[in-house]
Amino acid sequence: MSRIRSVAGSTLGVHRRTLLAATGAVSLSAGVGYALRPTDSQAATVTDARAAVEAPVAPARNAVAVPLAPYTRGTTLAAVAAPRTSSGYRRLGDGPGWQRVVRSELAAAKSGRESRRTALAAFVQLTDLHLIDSQHPLRLEFLRSTDVHAWRPHEALTVPGAISLVERVNALRGAPVTGSPLRFAMTTGDNTDNNAKSELEWFLKIMSGGRVTPNTGDPRHYEGVQNSGLKQYWQPDSTTRDADKQLGFPHLEGFLAAAIREMNSPGLTIPWYSTVGNHDAMPLGTYGHGDSYLAEFAAGGKKLMSLSASEAKKLQDTLKGDTDPKGTYFRDLLKAHTRDLRSVTPDEKRAPFTAAEYVKAHLDPAYKGVGPVGHGYSTANVEAGTQYYSFRISDDVIGISLDTTDAGGHYNGSIGAAQLNWLDRTLKQHRDEYAIVFSHHTSGTMTNLRPDPVRPNDRRHGGEDVLAVLGRHTNALAWVNGHIHRNVVTPHTGSGGHSFWEISTASHVDFPQLARIIEVVDNKDGTLSLFTTLIESAAPHRTDFTDLSQTGLAALYRELSFNAPGASTSLGGEAGDRNTELVLRKG
Repeated sequence: MSRIRSVAGSTLGVHRRTLLAATGAVSLSAGVGYALRPTDSQAATVTDARAAVEAPVAPARNAVAVPLAPYTRGTTLAAVAAPRTSSGYRRLGDGPGWQRVVRSELAAAKSGRESRRTALAAFVQLTDLHLIDSQHPLRLEFLRSTDVHAWRPHEALTVPGAISLVERVNALRGAPVTGSPLRFAMTTGDNTDNNAKSELEWFLKIMSGGRVTPNTGDPRHYEGVQNSGLKQYWQPDSTTRDADKQLGFPHLEGFLAAAIREMNSPGLTIPWYSTVGNHDAMPLGTYGHGDSYLAEFAAGGKKLMSLSASEAKKLQDTLKGDTDPKGTYFRDLLKAHTRDLRSVTPDEKRAPFTAAEYVKAHLDPAYKGVGPVGHGYSTANVEAGTQYYSFRISDDVIGISLDTTDAGGHYNGSIGAAQLNWLDRTLKQHRDEYAIVFSHHTSGTMTNLRPDPVRPNDRRHGGEDVLAVLGRHTNALAWVNGHIHRNVVTPHTGSGGHSFWEISTASHVDFPQLARIIEVVDNKDGTLSLFTTLIESAAPHRTDFTDLSQTGLAALYRELSFNAPGASTSLGGEAGDRNTELVLRKG
């Protein structure tokens, strides 16, 4: 078997079988993961096989004597949140589960495979958590005057919502189909919403465990659009007859105080890895770094909360049309409305973070949790200025995490030639192992070929070029991503005839607020199957307006997202995009 190279192209890892023979380490079948390469610069310089690989990152589950039986409880196979009232503000309850759909576009599903198959790997994908500092001065809530869904009534509850998702993952008995241990969780980007240090801290604490206070500015009071008195936003604590209350949204006295109080996350009990998204990389997910005015405004004491519909439309058009990648129009608009800015408490925690700071924060021992150190990133990434890497999933499966963000600006993505060539080399070096590729952007949203200001000569490549590379390698099984906030499963066949699946998963900020379990199995008949099973958070489907506990807020987070004015009703996807068995020919 081949070895895995580091992102810098110089650090050798060791195939897991070699490691086990050399050290007698615990078997991966007991749920122990291993990094493919070292995560400190000293280890990156050594050549001894045992020294060049980290110790086991963490036990994912306790070893079991026999595989767990298939199960549905706690997944969308058993139940899904669904409306139990028919008009106005609709209350949620337990709805019927989604059945599993066998998709055989790429290979025939042969009879008897259920009794033959063996599990190769199982993991969880979380995507588009969008941890939101809802009081941040740079937020664009005022776009609601032209687009009602530009601000969502549930944005203050992203922290309890994400904690509840962690609780759901921790409660899973294993992989639903095979019962095998879940080896890790991967977050495929937009972990934060506004490239703010406050949001990054909350994300890392939620994933690794700890106490989180989702509040910035005034430590005692909420300062944002939801207690502004402006009727275009839901004013939960007030009796004001705002636009959302006219649609049936409740009056919940004490809501804002509850939303910003300290909360506790248990942290994931399995290892977790991180992939970067455009909202992690750039302010508002779209503006390239470099404007000192916007950076100072983010941490400053002024906030724009209202804007005319005509001006809001002009700003939104610059965002959708990709005509303002550096935020120049936005900056000038803020300056033009100096007299309309409201005072808020300044807070340096709201400052934007750089790509290097993002990686270094993952390497901070305070956020290790059960590991691995760096959650995929290493000091090799810091030194090379990169945010892509490879890691071991199991004996015969590797993971590849891409950075599809474009620092030149705009929310759609691309990758540089250096990264595309690295992807090609990594797949070639591991031709004898299967590979799962992770990214934030989908193949269809990698259309932004704007040069990276840091590497202006590194030609940018879109989704078609990534598909072409994957289509040349028979070991590429799946491309797992997010960004579009919708469940979509797409079959692809390369020019050489190799086929693979693209698995795009809905966000956890918009209803139906999902994550996805993925299992890889060998059917022992010349085919493989990828099983995908969607999960919701652990919060109950039914809400209680008098329950403003952490769990009650997580339940309310889901119900508010369902009722958010202008929200799409199609993000759950079709049946074949949800709980599936995706069949592939062996390469």
